[in-house]
Amino acid sequence: MTVHRFFVEPGAMAGERFPLPGAIAHQVRRVLRLRDGETIALLDGAGEEALCRLEGDACVVEVRGPARGEPRHRLTVWQALLRGDHLEQVVRHGTEIGIARFGLFVSERCVARELSPRRLERLRVVAREAAEQSERGMVPQVSAPVDFGEVLRAAEPASVLLYERHAGVRLSALDPPPGLVIGPEGGFTNDEVAAAEQAGFGVARLGPRILRSETVAVAAAAVILSRTGDFA
Repeated sequence: MTVHRFFVEPGAMAGERFPLPGAIAHQVRRVLRLRDGETIALLDGAGEEALCRLEGDACVVEVRGPARGEPRHRLTVWQALLRGDHLEQVVRHGTEIGIARFGLFVSERCVARELSPRRLERLRVVAREAAEQSERGMVPQVSAPVDFGEVLRAAEPASVLLYERHAGVRLSALDPPPGLVIGPEGGFTNDEVAAAEQAGFGVARLGPRILRSETVAVAAAAVILSRTGDFA
């Protein structure tokens, strides 16, 4: 039987009996039409899960423990802004694969140069919905865009920039990095690649074929998380 999963504020699931959180009440009762006695899973987004039985306007905890579905390797993807709804595809499918955090940025060849607060909030909703659907234990953070220089300062040590024209090492030949930096539709400029190398980043390619920008994050994350035992 399917157990529906919902992320809620940590304080909303405190104790062994508490009110059905208002943020999900409509979906639980009106949309899904769940009845008393049925079970839902509530997650606090910080790694705790509670299986609860519906009882009137209350949730009664049956089992509480660590959330399932989180990869041990915490991978951050720094993704350049993309046109249209392509960022939604990156966030949705990347969350399903197991990406822990999305950092957005603007680089020289970005066609999209800004992201409205409404669209940023939409991406965060997409991450939450994908985390619920894929039975993640946490919702990946989606950060507001910064410039490329800030990525070079903020990314974790040993992060890797993916460059489709790189003639050297493939990503699969490197130790699994904590972070990936992925460019826009037009890729990175030579100056940006040189700046990343000077800042201590690795540079790698995925293979002999050129992928669409919205495909790269998912393909690269699958390579890394399969090597760490977190996927496939």
